[in-house]
Amino acid sequence: MKLSSLQKYILKQCYNNTGFKIGKNVIENFYSSKAIKAKSMVGDITKSVERMIVKELVVGFGTKTAKKWYIREVMLTPKGKHLARETFVQQKLPKI
Repeated sequence: MKLSSLQKYILKQCYNNTGFKIGKNVIENFYSSKAIKAKSMVGDITKSVERMIVKELVVGFGTKTAKKWYIREVMLTPKGKHLARETFVQQKLPKI
């Protein structure tokens, strides 16, 4: 499965967090070293999270208005946990 660097960052942060649930402020730290406008940053984060929800890697928590969802927190699904474990946990070699 192909993931962007932002999506990999979201997976890693969720997996390393004890409760597997993170807020949008943690995701915004991805852009801390980059010079980017706040409006495009929020749009990029929202698109990435929505695409991960479609792929069933995360579940979004937030509020719904008549026209739009406002996602405030994300949590890994079992499929997301499995992908994060495959991606970020280094395998141990067998002892000879």
